[in-house]
Amino acid sequence: MRTATVERKTRETEILVAVDLDGTGEYDVDTGIGFLDHMLEAFSKHSLIDLKVRAQGDLHIDYHHTVEDTGIVIGQAVAKALGDLKGIRRFASVEIPMDETCTRVALDVSNRPYLIWKVTFSRPKLGELDTELFKEWFQAFAQAAGITLHVETLYGDNNHHIAESCYKALARALRQAVEIDPRQADQIPSTKGVLGD
Repeated sequence: MRTATVERKTRETEILVAVDLDGTGEYDVDTGIGFLDHMLEAFSKHSLIDLKVRAQGDLHIDYHHTVEDTGIVIGQAVAKALGDLKGIRRFASVEIPMDETCTRVALDVSNRPYLIWKVTFSRPKLGELDTELFKEWFQAFAQAAGITLHVETLYGDNNHHIAESCYKALARALRQAVEIDPRQADQIPSTKGVLGD
């Protein structure tokens, strides 16, 4: 079973995340930030990764710490559940349309974290959530999960659609990349025989 539970406590946040990479997309998410919950539920549903998130943060200051730390802990849980990365497909690329918006995500589950973020919002907030924090979440997730992650919104006008298409595209790409390839189920998908070095 490719499952993991990670807890992280700091002076700013207390977060618990549980994942099952081979789940059915069941979610139980409570971060205290409604729009972030909505994005994480979409991520779980479309990745088929079962996801439980409990986050308490210093929301009286702002949402930055909770958003970023949630990305960190989900990324850590995914990395822990992946283990030695043996047998995974490793690479994936998808384009996800959402009405007038289309976002592309390409990723490499390589233990070499990197983020390319080509996403622009025309409003500073969605609900009470600063739109600049979406990049912080994706950066934190990619770093903690050890994923090379390229996110590009090709076109779009509606800020809700732009954000949601980013999470859905990540979900579908990650779903493909972490699947076990039956043709190499016992092998590390690298000519070096190791990922990340």
